Amino acid sequence: VRCWSNIPFLTVPLSRAHGKSFAHRSELKHAKRIVVKLGSAVVTRGDECGLALGRLASIVEQVSMLQNQGREMMIVTSGAVAFGKQRLRHEILLSQSVRQALHSGQSQLKDVAIPVLEARACAAAGQSGLMALYEAMFTQYSICAAQILVTNLDFHDEQKRRNLNGTLHELLRMNIVPIINTNDAVVPPPEPNSDLQGVNVISVKDNDSLAARLAVEMKTDLLIVLSDVEGLFDSPPGSDDAKLIDIFYPGDQQSVTFGTKSRVGMGGMEAKVKAALWALQGGTSVVIANGTHPKISGHVITDIVEGKKVGTFFSEVKPAGPTVEQQAEMARAGGRTLAALQPEQRAEIIYRLADLLTDQREEILLANKKDLEEAENKGRLALPLLKRLSLSTSKLNSLAIGLRQIAASSQDSVGRVLRRTRVAKALHLEQVTVPIGVLLVIFESRPDCLPQVSALAIASGNGLLLKGGKEAAHSNQILHHLTQEALSIHGVKDAVQLVNTREEVEDLCRLDKLIDLIIPRGSSQLVRNIQKAAKGIPVMGHSEGICHVYVDTDASVEKVTRIIRDSKCEYPAACNALETLLIHRDLLRTPLFDQIIDMLRVEQVKIHAGPKFASYLTFSPSEVKSLRTEYGDLECCIEVVDSVQEAVEHIHKYGSSHTDVIITENEQTAEFFLQHVDSACVFWNASTRFSDGYRFGLGAEVGISTSRIHARGPVGIEGLLTTKWLLRGDNHVVSDFSEHGSMKYLHESLPLPQRNTS
Repeated sequence: VRCWSNIPFLTVPLSRAHGKSFAHRSELKHAKRIVVKLGSAVVTRGDECGLALGRLASIVEQVSMLQNQGREMMIVTSGAVAFGKQRLRHEILLSQSVRQALHSGQSQLKDVAIPVLEARACAAAGQSGLMALYEAMFTQYSICAAQILVTNLDFHDEQKRRNLNGTLHELLRMNIVPIINTNDAVVPPPEPNSDLQGVNVISVKDNDSLAARLAVEMKTDLLIVLSDVEGLFDSPPGSDDAKLIDIFYPGDQQSVTFGTKSRVGMGGMEAKVKAALWALQGGTSVVIANGTHPKISGHVITDIVEGKKVGTFFSEVKPAGPTVEQQAEMARAGGRTLAALQPEQRAEIIYRLADLLTDQREEILLANKKDLEEAENKGRLALPLLKRLSLSTSKLNSLAIGLRQIAASSQDSVGRVLRRTRVAKALHLEQVTVPIGVLLVIFESRPDCLPQVSALAIASGNGLLLKGGKEAAHSNQILHHLTQEALSIHGVKDAVQLVNTREEVEDLCRLDKLIDLIIPRGSSQLVRNIQKAAKGIPVMGHSEGICHVYVDTDASVEKVTRIIRDSKCEYPAACNALETLLIHRDLLRTPLFDQIIDMLRVEQVKIHAGPKFASYLTFSPSEVKSLRTEYGDLECCIEVVDSVQEAVEHIHKYGSSHTDVIITENEQTAEFFLQHVDSACVFWNASTRFSDGYRFGLGAEVGISTSRIHARGPVGIEGLLTTKWLLRGDNHVVSDFSEHGSMKYLHESLPLPQRNTS
């Protein structure tokens, strides 16, 4: 903790050698010295007369937060002209109104014409008020601010440059936020042909060039330029084909068409790009972003410093491969080509991938061994996750068998006719299956997920983006290479893409114009995070796997312990493992109940007692903290119910609609349970662990969905398809079907074409 003027603030270890800009957004969190440039459109109101006070307060709050983290913040601000214009208009209106009233002697005032106000006069009138506003706002966070007015001459005169540099360093040393602006009251016109003549020369003709010059002079790590657009687009924002550029590299400006400048201020986007490239050349990283959008302006500065994908990031380091946006576009184009193949060709690709998994198993296991060794050396993975990360010959053989099942069942998945209707004479309607589009599958510690999901995407004709955990990087790389090798036999290599860039999952979830469905495969926390982060993209999955087994009074002694043991102990980390055991009250203190407890103790399962179960015991196990708990380990909750109806009610109240089981020999009770439990999978006398795409005969699954829309339960090929309607007519128009028209609707169902079941 450091202190200035008895005001403590926290410091964080932020340091790096200046001279080279950050290569990736993820490095921006290490920025120590930051300049925030506030454009006129950010600071001023929409009527260009007065300041946007709410927006300005939010920016001050973010700057204060970063300053109190131990960073050195500087602000280059516009707004003096707008603030002065507001004050001068008020004064002119007041004085003209008084004169008019005295001259006419009437109380009724006529409309007063306001003369055009000269910008320098407005700046002179507005500077003091603008600074007073900043001081009042920063005082709320116990931070002192200081004003510095500069002109171009202050940078060209060596002595003035040194004085300015020394002043700024002293202010930063004292934990004061410098607020810098061009002295618009006296600033001369910019000198011609003096702009961007090298690293050491840039003419200060607007606040963009001032911010760039200041950033380089002060050796800042990051320059944030806030404007009224999201960032840099490849064509003028608002045009039909305009796309936001995530990362801009020197030399790319030839591919950009610049539009007009903003509604206020002196510089347009072209001026911002020139200034940004100049600062980048001087060793300062730059981000241009929107500071006016009401949904993001409240955290835009902190988001940028945290490395989130906001605005346009300027970088000198071009990545070796395509960006994730380019990969998504490649996956969409490849997916469309894939969907256009014959079913036999798609099946051939999957059969080839199955063969490669067994033929290349030595290379796969070698890559997997590297991942396991790195994970064990770093000690960052728990034992259940290490087990998921591990591949073996038997796992690869099982994978190959599953892929062949997918290939065999995929023959008529895409383009299958679901409904045929004769709407009217010679007007036929069909509903057919089609791919969803581009899938984003995010998975943790499970490299075997990659070929499974790839095969399902290929079978359903979808483009695929894969984002695996870094703990499985070597395994994922070789498996993706083999997938692309299989795809290459029919020229659709690009349909499946592996994201290897430093994209954060949260940033991927914002690509709503490129991705049609997100499927998370991993922990309940991962699923919840993705569901929260997804912006406008549907997420298929389940956040929790709270699975129940209900033991009825008519349960078979032989079946009970086998089913419970398999459901809980076979793979306790799985989402379809038993978490809560419901026992009918009449079974308490019976030999069957004792057998259940003995078996769980032998298997070293820790028991948590539900409230009702605990009330029956003198010395009970630890009482459960919540009946809605997914343990994911050798632990479970036991609770008592009075009837099958109460078991159903308990499941609906505390379950996650995943998989629930009844053990009973009473068929009527079983059917009641099967019909009334509202879960994705409901079983009778079978382990919860059967809730799996492979065990269902789907070949594999992309996950288990507890959603009530579209797919539910283990999601195989069918869950990755949607439909479209095909209408074939012959000069049909709706007016022919009006009351006095010549045509009548028939709406006759037609037989479906014979399915290929070979």
